Parts: sequence; C-alpha cells; structure tokens
Amino acid sequence: MDSSSQDKNLPATERKLQQARKDGQASRSKDLSHLAVLGTGSVAVLVLAPSLLEHLQLAIAQQLSFNASTLANNGSMVDRLQDMVMIGMAASAAFAAIVMAAAIGSAIASGGWIISLKPLMPDFNRLNPISGLGRLFSKEQVTDILKLLVITAILIAVSWTYLKDSLESVGQLMLQPSRLSIQQLASWISSGMSMLLLVVFAVAVIDVPLQTFLMKSRLKMSHQEVKEEHKQSDGNPQMKGKMRARAREIAQRSSVSAVPKADFVVMNPTHFAVALKYDEKTMAAPQVIAKGADLVAMKIRDVANSHSIPVLQSPMLARALYAHAEIDGEIPSALYTAVAQVLAYVYRVKAAMRGEGQMPDSFTQPHVPADLDPLSKTILAEATT
Repeated sequence: MDSSSQDKNLPATERKLQQARKDGQASRSKDLSHLAVLGTGSVAVLVLAPSLLEHLQLAIAQQLSFNASTLANNGSMVDRLQDMVMIGMAASAAFAAIVMAAAIGSAIASGGWIISLKPLMPDFNRLNPISGLGRLFSKEQVTDILKLLVITAILIAVSWTYLKDSLESVGQLMLQPSRLSIQQLASWISSGMSMLLLVVFAVAVIDVPLQTFLMKSRLKMSHQEVKEEHKQSDGNPQMKGKMRARAREIAQRSSVSAVPKADFVVMNPTHFAVALKYDEKTMAAPQVIAKGADLVAMKIRDVANSHSIPVLQSPMLARALYAHAEIDGEIPSALYTAVAQVLAYVYRVKAAMRGEGQMPDSFTQPHVPADLDPLSKTILAEATT
C-alpha cells in the first residue's frame, strides 16, 4: 500500500465526528473555563459581599452579646457556634454553586453537551510510558505549553505595569480615614482584577477556535480510513446483493395478488411470467403489475387462468420485461412496439369472445431488440469468446 495513503490529511467525516462525541471527545477551552470561573467568582464576590458582610456583622454582634442567663447556660455557646458555621456554609455553598454553574456553562458553550461514560472507564494503555512520552510531546501539549508561557508573560507585564503606576497612590491610603481607604483599596483591587480578566478574555477568544481546529486536526483521516468507513457504511456488497435479491423475491410474491387486474400475461414457458396492464386514460405507457420466476411464475399463470386473463407464450418479450421493467413501473420505451402488438392481439381476442368480431389468427411473436434479451446477450458473448 502506498504510504502516502496513510497520511491523515482528510477532514473527519460526519460519522467519525459523531463517534468522537459518543466517546466523550469534544473541543474544550480551558481558558474559557478559567474566564468563566474567575469572572463569575469576581462578580459574585462584588455582588454578594455587601449582603454577606451585613449578615456576618449582625450575627457576630448577636453572638458576642452576653448576659446573666448566657453565663448560667454554657451550652448555648455551642448553639451560637453552630449558627455561625451554618451561615458560613450557606455562603460557601451559594458561591460554589454559582462558580460551578459558570464552569459547566462554559464547557457546554465551547464543545456542546455530551453524555458519555467512556472517559470514566479505565484505560490501561495510559500506563504505557512510551505512549505517555508521545502524548507529552504531542502537538496539543506543545501548543498548551507555548500558550501558557505567552499568557504568563502577558499577565506579568500587565500586573507589573499596573502596580508600578499605582503603588504611590496605594501607599497614601495609610494617611486617609480607614473607611475611605478600605473603599479605595477595594476599588484598586477591582480595577486590577478587571485588567487581568480582560487578558484572560482575550486569550479565551483566541483559544476557543484554536481548540476546535486542534480537535478537527486530531480527528483527520487517511484515504484508507475513509474507504473503510464508506465500506462499513454501505455494507458488504455481497450481503447487499443478497438482501436486494431477497427484497425482489418478496415483492414478486406479493405482486401475485395484483394479477387479476392485468390485461394479459406473457411467459417464457416455465421460467418467467410478467403481468401487464394498460389504461390509456390514466397511463402514459403499459405497466408491469406482477412478475416472477420459476414457482412465482407458475403461480402468476395459475391465477391468470383462474380469472380468464390471457396468457401468451413470448419467451424473448417475457425475459426482456422481467430483466428491464420493475413492478408498478412502466415498460422500457424500446419495448413499446412489442407490447403494443401483444395488446392489439389481446384486444382482438377479447372482442371476438364478446361476439364483436372474428377470432384472430395464431399469435405472432413480436420483435424484441436483442440487446434487451438477457439470453441473446449471453449467447452473443459466448460466441465472441
């Protein structure tokens, strides 16, 4: 096999992409998740901090109030401690739920929702040190390392610039009243976090399409893989041929019930039988309403005889119709003349039986093009060889 055929330079097919999603593989941007967690966490702290501090101040004021009954009942201190722990746990749970929702939402936004247990299954191939080294120096790992180095350098540069420009103003906070200095300190921290989040946002904007590109690159296929997939999708040709033959046989057996509606039946005495019908008002050309071979052909003949439908022996026409016409389909245009001759003969026979004319002479075999007769083509091919 040509080695070039194994170069994976073809985009992944839709089937492989679907299989990858079933296996739990999707493009996930870690930077988008970082942005969602850090950004949502920062916003949650800014929004919830005033309310949380107010509740904590009230709770602490209540817990630190003592009287004679409190001193007499030492067990109440445990209850107070439990109340404070519950307040802290409730605040932590609310913050964790918000951050978790942001992390899950960012993962769904970058790669979609996937339900798969395969990534949780143990994979002993990961214990192979050789394959582990291969993954360590893979394109994805190298890209991640370079990306982290660039992000770290940018964050350090932004942080250093921000601290250098505001260090003097932060030092002057010691000379201001405590309430005002705390507010300005909080504003300074918020501005710094906003700048850092802006950097993470810019990185996430680049990383999301980058991860999609790397995912598609990792799933690329070779020419041989595409061929194998098409073969699997289409199925084994021999099996498909057998299934089509079986389907035709079933259709032919079921078409026997339509024989009573036929105008005539042509047969190759024992092998093929084809029943045709023609209505000049509704049909552009005669149609095959039933056909069959061997036992099915005999059944078509018997049903036709029991319903007084003319059965004519025309081997070449029967073979040609059986080979080139489908059930409930029109006959080939090349057989129009031959079928018209048979129809004319049948109409004269029916008219004579009604007493509307004389019985025609013996049936004359119609002309059938040799290229439409399977037997004639076989004989010609054997003669040429």
